[in-house]
Amino acid sequence: MKAYEFPAKVTSEGKINLTDDILKYLAVNQDVRVIILVNEQTNSEPDEVEEKTDWHRLAATQFFADYSEEDAIYDEI
Repeated sequence: MKAYEFPAKVTSEGKINLTDDILKYLAVNQDVRVIILVNEQTNSEPDEVEEKTDWHRLAATQFFADYSEEDAIYDEI
């Protein structure tokens, strides 16, 4: 599998335009696999997904923070 990396913009119609430089490498009707990478938001207020992720991380951290040697007995059940 080959990979091509190039910058692109999403149009107002919600489409990604491929330049002729990229299209010359793709055969007509060829199946492709698309991976989209976007820059992270830099606004000061976290969006809903970020907030959920932060809560999940905090919950996991707090859950394992109180794990002690005495709790290891439950690993064998």
